[in-house]
Amino acid sequence: MDYLAIQILAFVKANPGWAMLVIGLTAFVESFVFLSLLFPGTAILIAAGTLVSDGILNPLPTIVAGIAGAVLGDSVSFWLGQKFGPLLPKIWPFRTHPERLTRGINFFRRYGVYSVFIGRFLGPLRAVVPLVAGMMHMPPLRFYAANVLSAAVWAPALMLFGDLLTRSLGQENLATKIFYFTIVAAAVTALGFWIRRQFLVG
Repeated sequence: MDYLAIQILAFVKANPGWAMLVIGLTAFVESFVFLSLLFPGTAILIAAGTLVSDGILNPLPTIVAGIAGAVLGDSVSFWLGQKFGPLLPKIWPFRTHPERLTRGINFFRRYGVYSVFIGRFLGPLRAVVPLVAGMMHMPPLRFYAANVLSAAVWAPALMLFGDLLTRSLGQENLATKIFYFTIVAAAVTALGFWIRRQFLVG
């Protein structure tokens, strides 16, 4: 995962004209239910702050691309939940890990529309909650309002955090920065697990 993140950021650094597409796709994959578990999207989005801090990327288009990708990823997951809800427990990853879907359902039942906003910031639930929202027939207008608002906070926050972190790291090379960003992303994910357990208590 570290290697993939390094390669992607190196590509963006060498080809800033492709940055919006790469950042948009990264946010999409990180938010899309069937791909988020396989992709270091959080680390890449945090690390994108390095390139903003170095003046390689323009912050506004980069942030807009991140927001758009996140909105689209959740939207596709929501649509899949609407169209194929009864079939989803029978396919990967829920066939082998049914607890992931069960936790998403419990979270949604407890927090309703707020679960879509809150779930964006909880790594283990980020991509599952929109799928569950579709399965549970959440009104689309409410879903898209929560989807857009959460993405508008989440993507800029990750990149701003990366910008601040890279300033504190100074002149470290890209691979070293990615290593630190990956540690931070892992810590954020672990915090998400802990917070999720707190939310799901009772």
